[in-house]
Amino acid sequence: MRVLLIKTSSLGDVIHTLPALTDAMRALPGIQFDWVVEEGFAEIPTWHPAVSGVIPVAIRRWRKNLWQTFKNGQWRQFKQRLRDTRYDLVIDAQGLLKSAWLTRYVKAPIAGLDRNSAREPLAARFYDRAYPVARGQHAVERLRQLFAQALGYEVPAGLGDYGLDRSRLLHAGTGAPFVLFLHGTTWVTKHWPEVYWRQLAERMIDQGLEVHLPWGNPAEKARAERIASGLDKAVVLPKLNLAGVAKVLASAQGCVAVDTGLGHLAAALDVPTLSLFGPTNPGLTGAYGKSQVHLAGDYPACAPCLQKKCTYQPTAEDKRQVDTEREWPMCFTRLNPERVASQLSALLPAKEHP
Repeated sequence: MRVLLIKTSSLGDVIHTLPALTDAMRALPGIQFDWVVEEGFAEIPTWHPAVSGVIPVAIRRWRKNLWQTFKNGQWRQFKQRLRDTRYDLVIDAQGLLKSAWLTRYVKAPIAGLDRNSAREPLAARFYDRAYPVARGQHAVERLRQLFAQALGYEVPAGLGDYGLDRSRLLHAGTGAPFVLFLHGTTWVTKHWPEVYWRQLAERMIDQGLEVHLPWGNPAEKARAERIASGLDKAVVLPKLNLAGVAKVLASAQGCVAVDTGLGHLAAALDVPTLSLFGPTNPGLTGAYGKSQVHLAGDYPACAPCLQKKCTYQPTAEDKRQVDTEREWPMCFTRLNPERVASQLSALLPAKEHP
């Protein structure tokens, strides 16, 4: 059986789809998936044994210059690639109009979430088979249920398996034990205060660990350099692609992450990870897997607000308790370095003593 999977982005969403592939592979031996995915994440599907082909799509780039996209033939080539392969089924695991639109170019039955389950209800109009999946569940479990209904098997009991061969990513040889700080994220409100990262780095180094800091853009590099400044065992890594970050993650003793796609990659690689949430809700899209611990700010005045811009106005009492210039947003003040260091220290042995 050959299935076309459409799940284009984001990084976390792509990773959340992997356990559903593992379920399908075990329930239906020999099944193969071709995966339509945003070009920046095209490497991830290749890591799963059920994926036989990856079809990159560049919606983010194409829509910035539609005329150039049509002129250079990239859109035509993409459509032709979909039409050239015979599929038994298409699964739109995104549930958006943009992903549903891509299914128009495949001559096969199309499955997806029904109008009460999809993120954009109109997407369900494109599907031949629309399935209900209850909201309020973690994204991984919702995808596992969608695949099971579309392909005709029962969802396996227990925690989903990402199906990745972690041993392929481990570095040869041994180095000093280290923890990885995933400090970069898109929303300003998701950032744990920089002063807290610095204090946590000092605490981890005092415990005999190195601290490694990846980065993906100039602002993140500058932050990493400030966190590491003057600390002999704090290492600012060179710029890495996804495969490079995955190799570093696979070798780490543990990880501290804000709400970021790389935190989901850490979970997929079974790295003990402490994820920090301020304005967002870990119950629906938190890191999923073994040895994953979520700390939520749950500030009573507003969190989780699910807002990209913080609108909370600090009170006089707030200003007496914390330095609101450096310790911001307020929801993260519930997750101070002392508390995070204590939780992380308790989590790290779980890797060696499951």
